[in-house]
Amino acid sequence: MAREQFTQRPFYVGTDGDGAAHYWSSYAQAILVIDGDGDTERFELADLPIDTLGQWCEHVRNEREWATEPRVGGSLVGDLVRGIEA
Repeated sequence: MAREQFTQRPFYVGTDGDGAAHYWSSYAQAILVIDGDGDTERFELADLPIDTLGQWCEHVRNEREWATEPRVGGSLVGDLVRGIEA
């Protein structure tokens, strides 16, 4: 469903405390939120009072919290180390 909203494949960011999945399109500079009923809401970064995806993640953390830690930032090496330690 998220793929239908963007011309490029969106990146899964995480699931918030309300069960909504968040997707990011760097090409469209937009965030797509899909709730448990399949309803979607698209947020254009240019229309928001924030400037980055990291700020969006912080906003969600403050408003709804994250059920899964957002997949933003970090590095491949850091991800591998965390995976091995888990």
